[in-house]
Order: sequence, then structure tokens, then C-alpha cells
Amino acid sequence: MRRVSNFLLAPIQRVRDFLFQAPEDTPLTETLGSALSNREGLLGLWEGLAEHLEALRGSLFRSVLALAFTTALCFFVSRDLMKLLAYPVGNPEAAATAGTQGGLAGTLEKLMAQGADGLSRLQVIEPTEAVGVFMRVSLLGGLILALPWIVAEIYLFIAPGLMPRGRIILLLGIPLVSVFFLLGVGFCFFVMLPAAVPFLYNFMGFKTAWRPSAYFDLITTLMFWVGVTFEMPLVAYLLSAVGLIHARQLASVWRYAVVIIAIIAAAITPTVDPVNMLLVMIPMLLLYLVSILAAAIAGGGRKPAAVRRG
Repeated sequence: MRRVSNFLLAPIQRVRDFLFQAPEDTPLTETLGSALSNREGLLGLWEGLAEHLEALRGSLFRSVLALAFTTALCFFVSRDLMKLLAYPVGNPEAAATAGTQGGLAGTLEKLMAQGADGLSRLQVIEPTEAVGVFMRVSLLGGLILALPWIVAEIYLFIAPGLMPRGRIILLLGIPLVSVFFLLGVGFCFFVMLPAAVPFLYNFMGFKTAWRPSAYFDLITTLMFWVGVTFEMPLVAYLLSAVGLIHARQLASVWRYAVVIIAIIAAAITPTVDPVNMLLVMIPMLLLYLVSILAAAIAGGGRKPAAVRRG
């Protein structure tokens, strides 16, 4: 009976030790000094580094496997995903005659009809272009599905070096990573793209014949990076909660943040026009302000460590 009890309680004990056991708090200078002073210490340092590299390799390998699996699953629905993503460039009149149902099903049917019309407006000029677009859309869908697993792998790699409070806070934040990323993707899909794509498609009244690779590169890049930028408030909250940053620090460097955000917006925008750059930059600036507020809430008025020591 005791063996059964120990067998059942062992996983709980391991989880408890993982969450609440504090890491060794040895200064880096002392660790390096002891390692360089004798051969045994140097071997111990090398073994510890090898263990960390092995753990990192395992985390990366499992993350790649998860991404490959979810991407393969998206192969079966990539055509529908492409129709859905092509709805901003489609003719709304094509959706107006599609179906008579209301509610979510009717809205989805109209979006798919408008997306089918949008796909018909895109012209392939290279033999492998359609395959590349198919893979890109599948990869984006696979990344969204695999994101919780990838974030969990990152957490399991860095958690042993954190204090128990930091481990618990970051553990609670893992589900929110996917939520905030989906909010960013949804914002891009429902707000940014319907405004940007028709404007670019009809700009100056030129007859437009977009390539699928150019169109899907544009929207998938925007959706991915807008999803990433929506993580800023969550990251700021978590880092402030564990005491690594403070709201005052974020507020004091706002000028540098504006410049960095402008550079990032220019880098991730596939086109050179300022319209798309502003469509990326403005939400990032607003999210930076929200990040300062989130850090202030998480900090709870706590002063930075340098001020407390002073």
C-alpha cells in the first residue's frame, strides 16, 4: 500500500520541488573563481555547461517537433485558411450573395465566399509560387497551434534558475501568451487588414494584379509580428512582478522606445510605403503605453532595487 501511495505522490512531490525549491544563490565571480582555481572545479563548470546545452538542445528539438506536427495538421485546412486570409482583397458583393444563414456560421460563410473571390484575383507567375504560399500559411497556422508548447519549453528551460515566486508567476502567464498572441492576430485580421488591403489594392486607380506570394507574405508577416507585439504588456507585467523591471524605467526611456519601435516597424513591414509602417507602428506605441501601465500594476508601487538599497 505504501508503494502505491509513494508512486501516486511522487509526481506531486516532483512538481512541488520544481516550483518551490530555491536555486543555489552563488555569485558568478565566486563560481568562476572556484572553477579556475583547480581542475575539479573547472571540470564541474564544464559539466554544468554541458548539462545546460543538452537541456537547451532537448527543448529546441521538442519545440521543432511540435511545430512540425501542428504545421502538418494545418496542411488539411490550408486551402480554407487561404480563403479566409484572402477576404480583404475580395469583392464584398461576392459575399453578399453567399448563404442566407445568420450568426457566426453565416458570417464565416460570407467571409469564405469573399475570400474565394479574393483568391481568384491573385495571379501566380512562377511554377512553385502556389506551393510556397501553401507552406507559409500552414506554417503560420502551425505556429499558432504550437505556441503553448513552445512557451512551455522555454519556461521549463529557464525556470530552474528562478526563485519560487518567479516560477509561479511565469507559470501562470503561460496560457496568457497564446491569448495575447491571438488577440494581436485577431486585431490585425479584423482591424488592420480590412483597412490597409483595399487601400493598397485600389491606390491611384491602377489595374492591380497581385501575386499570391506578395499578398500572403504581407499579411502573414503583419499578423505574426502584430501578434508578437501584443505580448508586450504581458511581458512587462511578468518582468515587473518578478522584480526585473519597473514602470518608471519603461517611462523614462520612452524616447528611445519610439525610435526602436519605428525601426522595428520599418523592418517587419514588407513594403516601403509609410502607410503600412504606420499601421504597425501605431499599435506598438499604444501597447508600449499599456506595458507601462501593466508594469505599474504588477510593481504595486515597489521602488527599484537601487532605490531600496540607497
